[in-house]
This record gives sequence, structure tokens and C-alpha cells, in this order.
Amino acid sequence: MSEKLILLTGASRGIGQAILHKLCQTKAGVIVATATGETGQKAIQEILDQHKTQGIALLWNALSQDSHIQLLETVKATFDRMPDVLINNAGITRDNLLLRMKPGEWNDVIQANLTAIFHLSQACTKGMIRKRWGRIINISSVVARIGNAGQANYAAAKAGVVGFSKSLAAEVASRNITVNCICPGFIETDMLNFMNEEQRKQVLQKIPMGRLGSASDIAHAVEFLMSQQSAYMTGTCLDINGGLVML
Repeated sequence: MSEKLILLTGASRGIGQAILHKLCQTKAGVIVATATGETGQKAIQEILDQHKTQGIALLWNALSQDSHIQLLETVKATFDRMPDVLINNAGITRDNLLLRMKPGEWNDVIQANLTAIFHLSQACTKGMIRKRWGRIINISSVVARIGNAGQANYAAAKAGVVGFSKSLAAEVASRNITVNCICPGFIETDMLNFMNEEQRKQVLQKIPMGRLGSASDIAHAVEFLMSQQSAYMTGTCLDINGGLVML
């Protein structure tokens, strides 16, 4: 991977930050697109500098098509090439029961969690086809498999990511480009802070392994899907959920 260029979206905390630390060990060039403002951008740049990684953190708005275009133009101008690996990790939630869900809550989640993946994948795939090599890894969610009350928007977007990944995988497989996704279960990150102790207990009772996952569990899977060891895998979805869903 030392000669590759990787684009990662969302890395200021949780799963994204664990992935970033893993990427920095590959010696590849790393671009991180963050929507967490200048504070998040600075924190990510510090991680890159700490690992002495050739990389850059760029501000990005997942809800804006213009921002996607600007992001990729900056990547091309800075590195004189397009990414060899695209990791679509960034995502947002706007939880609400369907009967109370506002159109903006639906649209924002679909835009950030699904439409952004379309725009970035479309742009990066063009370069990968010319090079006849590429890796696209999309982070979905266990709710794409089982749904979740109050998250119709999030579940729809994440299920869309799975279908999108399989469809794109079929289109580009002959060009030595793999497209896979990961469906994390309940991972110990800030996104679970909404649960109280009783809710957490109920969740753990449903997980056969009896514990939450860690962000590093997902980062290890990303590392595998980038590597030559996964070269014959495409259109797949890795379910990393402690046995919560067994298909």
C-alpha cells in the first residue's frame, strides 16, 4: 500500500479515527475529509503528523455536491492523482419516529449517508478504471439488516449502501476494482451515548458474544478489504456484530 493514495471520509472520532490510525501504518498517502470543522481538521492533521504520514485533512460538507467536487479538485491539485482507495465512513443520524419525522431529517440522512457515497464513488472509480486497480469500502450498519425503530431514514440509507456496493461491484469487477461494505453492529463509540443503562443492558442481552464491539474491530476489517488478501472478494458485506445477526 505504500504507493497508494487513500481517501477516508469522517475520522474525527470513533470508527473513523480507528481506521485513520490503521491507515497511517500502511505508509500510503492519506486524505481525510471531515465535516467537523476546523477543530476536527486540526485534530486529524495532528494524527497524520504524529504518524509522519504523507497526508492532509480537508474540510468537507457531506450534504453539498459542490463540496464533493471541491474536495476531489483539491486532492487532484495536491497529489496530482486521484485516490486508489476510497473509504466511505462518514455518516449522520437524525432519529425520529416516522410519523414525526420532518422532510429535512429524511433528506439530510439520505444525502449524507448515501448520495455522498454515490458522488465520491463515481468520481474515484473513473481514475481506478484507468489504473485497472482500486478498492472501495463502504461503512453501512447492522440496522440495514434488521431496521431500528426511530431510524427509518438511517436504515434506508444504510440498506441503500449495501445495494449500491453490490451493484457497483458488478460493474467494475473486470477492471480489478473491488467494492465491499462493512455492517458494524453496536460499537462502543460516542454514537451510543444516547442509550441509558437499561437500554444498554437490553442490547447486550441480544448479542450472543455478550459485549459491544470496538472501533478497532472495524478498522481491522478495513485493513483486510484494502489488502491483496481480499483481492478475490467483491460485492460482499462483512457483518461485524458479535452474532447479533446471523444470515
